[in-house]
Amino acid sequence: MTVRTRFAPSPTGFLHIGGARTALFNQLFARRHGGVFLLRIEDTDKARSTQPAVDQILESLAWLGLSPDEPPVFQSTREARHAEVARELLAQGKAYRAYETPEELVAMRERAMAEKRPPRYEGVWRDREPGREQEGQPFAIRLRAPREGETAVEDLVQGTVRVASTELDDMIILRSDGTPTYLHAVVVDDHDMAITHVIRGDDHLTNTFRQCMVYDAMGWHRPRFAHIPLIHGADGAKLSKRHGAVSVLDLREQGMLPEAVCNYLLRLGWGHGDEEIISRKRAQEIFDIADVGRAASRMDYAKLGHVNGVYLRAADPETLLPEVLHRLTVSGEGFGTEKIAKLKLLLPALQERAKNLAELADSAAFVVAEGAPELDAKAAAVLTPEAKGRLEDLAQFLSGAPWERADLEQWLRDYADVKQVKLKDIAQPLRVALTGSTMSPPIDLTLYALGRDEALARMLAAAGDDLPPPT
Repeated sequence: MTVRTRFAPSPTGFLHIGGARTALFNQLFARRHGGVFLLRIEDTDKARSTQPAVDQILESLAWLGLSPDEPPVFQSTREARHAEVARELLAQGKAYRAYETPEELVAMRERAMAEKRPPRYEGVWRDREPGREQEGQPFAIRLRAPREGETAVEDLVQGTVRVASTELDDMIILRSDGTPTYLHAVVVDDHDMAITHVIRGDDHLTNTFRQCMVYDAMGWHRPRFAHIPLIHGADGAKLSKRHGAVSVLDLREQGMLPEAVCNYLLRLGWGHGDEEIISRKRAQEIFDIADVGRAASRMDYAKLGHVNGVYLRAADPETLLPEVLHRLTVSGEGFGTEKIAKLKLLLPALQERAKNLAELADSAAFVVAEGAPELDAKAAAVLTPEAKGRLEDLAQFLSGAPWERADLEQWLRDYADVKQVKLKDIAQPLRVALTGSTMSPPIDLTLYALGRDEALARMLAAAGDDLPPPT
């Protein structure tokens, strides 16, 4: 048997973090067992499903490296098949026509609530033959639920879960307008797609018992089910925007790396000993659905930032460069090949301090800036009159230095010795002059990357001297 899993989002909004984790678990389970990972877009809610939502789901999955192994299936294209199965169940006597009007169903519900009973369908048409007055009238097709015993599901995460047949009612599988219900369509699609394992959020657990009725009535083999706990906010409440980013594209916009996001989501409710940083290849080798916990997970954005920082520092600068350049372009910074070359020199050092791509781009802005960088308040406070005078003097001193990194470091030390000052008292004003900040890559590297003319010009500008750099 080839393992076949699927991720089945509804295109009514952005792909959220919980959905991304579900897709990840499905893909990893399939990879671990040499199987196939599929995608089904459940777009039968025509009023709320949109093409932009479909597009962002596909974009989000692609960014995370979770694209399906086959073209996606769109549930809305399969309505004829859903109706075919419903009519087959009707022909076999395992389903029946129900002629209630919407008003009758509302009255039935209100009566149950008044009597403090669960508002379930009362089976009015289960054993009733339609008369002449029903001829030509619309009807829904309802599945005959078992009246005795229980339905048991051996869930791969939740364990054995049971529900008494008395808790199930005769659910509609085909509406009176000929459209299938969600619970029916999902079963038909999973069967036809040969899905062997349904891995989804535990908010679907109650649906599973009703869906099993369709499998059993058709004589189809049930897939194995695994219902994973939901993700909550740090306060234990349902995750929402008040907790922070909740969509995949929000995380991308904030500068998270897809590898880091997947690593973090993997460890959210699943564990493998003390391993924290787990590559995708490693995850595919060790992922076991049995290691998923039963308790809800809590989203920790600080932890996600930490994991992202680990991946950012380990990343090849060449792979980060296009994203940094894109963010700088969006922010209005201009640059050419010369500035890109300078950025390449400094990027490895800048990576060491950044937690995400947004921070990395911000810290790199001074490299491509035209003229002297703008100073933040903390940096401006460093440039005292004494510091400005020293910068002008240092610019004259460094104008004769060989512009190689090792030489520049030694020249700075020599200047400090000659002036009998501490090196840090020279380095901090110099750092501010070159970058506009009190934090930067090593100062000798920064000088070297900016180049003689640019570095000296920034030093003189910070000193308040508009003269051209010394030659």
